[in-house]
Amino acid sequence: MGTVGGSAVAARAGSGRLGQVAAGTIGNVLELYDFAVYGFLAPVIAVNFFPAGEGSFGVLAAFAVFAVGGLMRPLGGILVGHIGDRYGRKPALILTVAGMAVPTVLIGALPTYEAIGVAAPILLLVLRVAQGLAVGGEYVGSMVYLVESAPEGRRGLFGATATFGAVCGILLGSTVAALLHAVFDAADVAAWAWRLPFLAGALLAVAGLLLRRALLEPDRRGREVVRLPVAEAVRRHPREIVALTGVTVLNAAGLYLCFVFVATWLQQQAGLSSAAALAVNSLNMVLLLALILGFGALSDRIGRLPILTGATLAGLLLAVPLFLLMRDGGLAGALLGQFGFAVMVGAFGVQPALMVESVSGPVRVSAVAIPFNLGIGVIGGLAPLVAAWLIGVTGQAIAPAYLIIAAALVSLVATRFVSETAGRPLRP
Repeated sequence: MGTVGGSAVAARAGSGRLGQVAAGTIGNVLELYDFAVYGFLAPVIAVNFFPAGEGSFGVLAAFAVFAVGGLMRPLGGILVGHIGDRYGRKPALILTVAGMAVPTVLIGALPTYEAIGVAAPILLLVLRVAQGLAVGGEYVGSMVYLVESAPEGRRGLFGATATFGAVCGILLGSTVAALLHAVFDAADVAAWAWRLPFLAGALLAVAGLLLRRALLEPDRRGREVVRLPVAEAVRRHPREIVALTGVTVLNAAGLYLCFVFVATWLQQQAGLSSAAALAVNSLNMVLLLALILGFGALSDRIGRLPILTGATLAGLLLAVPLFLLMRDGGLAGALLGQFGFAVMVGAFGVQPALMVESVSGPVRVSAVAIPFNLGIGVIGGLAPLVAAWLIGVTGQAIAPAYLIIAAALVSLVATRFVSETAGRPLRP
């Protein structure tokens, strides 16, 4: 009888943890789904929202608006971090999923430049700003929640599910974009069908709100409550914030260049069709999902830093060869080259646990939001724009590889200033 009762308790605990993970990651899915759909449909968005949208100018303009959303993330992280540290993780997570959903759906309903002129790109910019503010707190809030809720000895794996959810969003966006091009001809996609993926974001939003209403707030008894969490985070953790910002740089550049921008790059520089480029991207992201969880679980055994160090060395040494393989190797080369980057980016599944474990509880959301959003928002948000500009200026298709190398060098140096956190209790 005791065994049966114990099994029932264990089953309930497992079910509860599964619900926590689902609720924690659903917002990340929505967050990156929207960003990914925008990135994958950038050439179509350029035609619809920017004068002279055909060619490089329109794509640059579309990625500039993409970058603005990323640049708003640090401010959003500060605002949502304040709510999460002062009033609880759950209210912050409900706010962010709602804040992302409304602009996503409105982009799908937005009139084009042909219909309302210059107001169209202005409204698009405003909606991207709103998304950026919400997104700035979403990923951070979820990773803190997931790591704080994890059983001892499994924080690397639980933290990795935050990254898993984000990549699920990119994969979903890539898959939806691929289906869009497979089902509709190019004229229909450009005319109206591009709107469907944005409107479909409403379904993710409803699921997210329902899941997050049932979230259990982590135990806050006895925890200090500070009046201005972001200021206190800077005062208590200046070294950690600087170092963790540097660690984030390669993750940001790698994710946005190698799994968002690359879909356009494979079409323009490697000669793949839209359907082929998106299919390659989608397949490698399926593999990336397994790598993220695998590295997260491995870090609970061997530590966070050995894995991150290996990823940064891979970025330094392999970025150019992998881009050359993607450019010159046809469909197989594109698949294998991007898989190489999948291993590098997958290693950063250990980053959520490292960041959350490196800072103290009363200011944890704010202290993680600052470095993460500076890296992902500023570096990641600007990376596609800079890559497109760099290709145009240099005339070199592999110019994005140089950005990966620079990012890897920054992150490699930054890991020297971060302490190993695996196996240690969370800081109070």
